[in-house]
Amino acid sequence: MSRLIYKICPAPLWRQAEERGFFAGAPVDMEDGFIHFSTATQVKETAAKHFKGQSDLLLIAVEEEQLGEALKYEVSRGGDLFPHLYGPLPVAAVSRVEPLPLGPDGQHIFPAIDT
Repeated sequence: MSRLIYKICPAPLWRQAEERGFFAGAPVDMEDGFIHFSTATQVKETAAKHFKGQSDLLLIAVEEEQLGEALKYEVSRGGDLFPHLYGPLPVAAVSRVEPLPLGPDGQHIFPAIDT
């Protein structure tokens, strides 16, 4: 079974991707030259660090085996290996898209996360 990796994405950007059939990346992805993903153990910290207080976000779950050789694990925050996609994300590779709402404490409320 394939492992899931996660992308946190503003809903309007993802809706554009659904219309096109692929996600080219958020501005930070385009600037860095790859699409940033997180593993199940990394995604909550990613939300807290890079998306604090932001609403209208979606949690995109992707089966990593669908991405082939364009997916590389590279050292990033805290020396951890993070998944980076060097190319567009095909919408067909996405296994689910779920809202990532803010709770009353300002923290994101995550759905169940599969590893």
